[in-house]
Amino acid sequence: MKIKSENKSAGYGTVSLPLPLIEKIKKKIEGTGMNSVSAYVSFILRQILSSTENSPLSPELIDKKTEEELRNRLKNLGYA
Repeated sequence: MKIKSENKSAGYGTVSLPLPLIEKIKKKIEGTGMNSVSAYVSFILRQILSSTENSPLSPELIDKKTEEELRNRLKNLGYA
């Protein structure tokens, strides 16, 4: 995933996502109040981050099996 912060004055950066993922997100948000892929991704990330910030759980958020599954999924999406 590439992250650029060339638009610092506006307080936004750029994150590159695979086109198939973007298409899936577009289909998922059809008919909802979400007006863009960026808005949806920001919403989801804020939820994830806020739920883990206040969690009394250990720093390890996922087990090794889940981590390996996620790595394989990301590899299949082109993040090797």
